[in-house]
Amino acid sequence: MHTIRPISRDRVYEFAVRGQCGAGWMEGEHAEAYHQEPGVDPNSVTETYVALNLSVDNWRWQDVPFYLRTGKRLPAKVSEASIQFRPVPHQSFSSSAIGDWAPNRLVIQIQPCEGILIRFQAKRPGADIRLSPVDMRFSYKEAFKISPPEAYETLLLDVMRGDATLFMRADQVEAAWNVVTPILEGWKAVSPEVFPTYPAGAWGPEAAQILIAKDGRSWLMPTCYESQDPACEEGRWADQKG
Repeated sequence: MHTIRPISRDRVYEFAVRGQCGAGWMEGEHAEAYHQEPGVDPNSVTETYVALNLSVDNWRWQDVPFYLRTGKRLPAKVSEASIQFRPVPHQSFSSSAIGDWAPNRLVIQIQPCEGILIRFQAKRPGADIRLSPVDMRFSYKEAFKISPPEAYETLLLDVMRGDATLFMRADQVEAAWNVVTPILEGWKAVSPEVFPTYPAGAWGPEAAQILIAKDGRSWLMPTCYESQDPACEEGRWADQKG
């Protein structure tokens, strides 16, 4: 937390995007915009979506961008960390062999399908050399054949046991607020002419796509969502109206 590069208030819009959920369609049902919900101010500028571009200034992560996004009423309730590896300077294979080439990735799947995935290139069967991306997966559910306890079951048990392993320390909380407070202050100081919105069931506002496209990149689709994992299907619409 202490090595995250600070974002000054006057440069917030270069590294952070916010948005508010608008009306849309989810699972065949019409969903109202956030400001149309009961008890919400029709002129509310409360964000329901945030995307960030952060840098960590230490020896391990120097010059590695961290892109984070979270929001309400996205297409799926899914949490994962995806680490995409840089290409090597020299490509050993001919252009005809790498038509389906994709960067290698290490994906830590947090919820709803807990596990680890490594995506790399493999040679297709046959005499010709043709590479395609393949996945090597570890799934908690498949490996141990039992359903893990609900998150709050574990946390409440740890509280009773006095085990603080899964909890943030006070100084860690303060360090996290030191990162986001200048962003909140920058947003409060300068209101956009048009508050960014996104329809319910979308992955966020267009401004979030522009944020990452400036670096020549695009957001990665969550792996358990793109693979139609049954566990992801079970939780896909669980929290979309919350």
